[in-house]
Amino acid sequence: MHTLPYDGLALASLDEQLLRPGNKGLSIVEPLRQGAIGVQGWNVLHADTSFPVAVLKTAALKHNLEWMHAFCERHDVLLAPHGKTTMSPQLFGAQLANGAWGITLASASQVQVAHRFGVRRVLLANQLIAPADIKAVLALLRGDPDFACVVLADSLAGVARLGQAVAAHPLQRPLPVLVELGLPGKRAGCRTPEEALTVARAIAGAPGLLLAGFEGYEGLLVSDDRAADLRAVDAFLKQLVALAQSADDEGLFTGTEILLSAGGSSYFDLVARGFAKVGSLSKPVKAILRSGCYLTSDHGLYQRHVRELDAREDEGEGLRPALEVWSMVQSRPETNLAILTMGKRDASHDAGLPVPLAWHRPGPGVPNALPEGAAIVKMNDQHAYLRLPNDHPLCRELAVGDLVGCGISHPCTTFDKWPLLLTVDDDYAVRGAINTFF
Repeated sequence: MHTLPYDGLALASLDEQLLRPGNKGLSIVEPLRQGAIGVQGWNVLHADTSFPVAVLKTAALKHNLEWMHAFCERHDVLLAPHGKTTMSPQLFGAQLANGAWGITLASASQVQVAHRFGVRRVLLANQLIAPADIKAVLALLRGDPDFACVVLADSLAGVARLGQAVAAHPLQRPLPVLVELGLPGKRAGCRTPEEALTVARAIAGAPGLLLAGFEGYEGLLVSDDRAADLRAVDAFLKQLVALAQSADDEGLFTGTEILLSAGGSSYFDLVARGFAKVGSLSKPVKAILRSGCYLTSDHGLYQRHVRELDAREDEGEGLRPALEVWSMVQSRPETNLAILTMGKRDASHDAGLPVPLAWHRPGPGVPNALPEGAAIVKMNDQHAYLRLPNDHPLCRELAVGDLVGCGISHPCTTFDKWPLLLTVDDDYAVRGAINTFF
């Protein structure tokens, strides 16, 4: 049974679906109703699952949900977490139940998935360009008056495509559009404030479209020079705020509110503070953060940024890592080398290799921390190379059949490898499962 809050999303079909042998991470030999997973008495540390297996620690998930809810209240901002991180309806429901304003998504097909399970408000943080994709989103809006979707534009050509589609397939209310401000040399987005204002004027003048506000992604401003990064983020946020003020001065906002959105998973506290400086405009301003990886955090890419954010916030314990991949030692070909049943098809490797955390001989007991110096040094499709410190006692002790738990770096590219992940308590007893739709 799914044990997280779900905000009334239509999740019953997931619990009722019949899982068949061959589901990654499961050890079933006959069909099993997904909702019955939590009553099987399985425990990862007892080797009751297949390996590798991806697990979500529910206590950490709930802590992170509550932490982010408190953060948003403290800074008077809204949250539309980026759903592409997990693409899990169960986790969308948990985020919405903990106060999320909506769900951010990156493609028309992702919007369709969210709508299928009952998400009511979506921010499509990407350019909606393909005619079939525009048609699909407009069809959802026409067919469901209670569904809302905000889209992006960063060019006059993009505005024209949206305007033409809405003219051909009219909506009951105007399509809200955010202008995307980008960064030189980076991905999409207007390259100058002047260009962004030109696009904003085009949206405001297009029948069937509504200028909703401005948007950007400061998460691209990450380098090894932290001080320079922070200055660049501050400057970028000031540009977004200034754009909203300029557009308001020109009377381009005709809706009931003005949206300002940014906030990846590294600097969302700076975004909250930056948007607080917008001042008084002609309409209420809603500042919307889009961090998605906060929900699980990680042991790599975001861990350093989270520690820095904790220091800036000074509000006690911050976000906890919730996602792990456990595998089994399948070979001990060399004294200080163990080959694990986990590879690139199972864990992120685009922003750092997995971080080995603990090992355990299947059965009762608590996992043992791996020694300093133990590292995943290489991965193939289905194999990971765990290098042990020379002459450490574990070189003699670690055996074929032992379990190794790894943290990951960059949750997005681990979730997309698992159609189903198991939820576990802190003792690694299996309590349920969540699904992903990539």
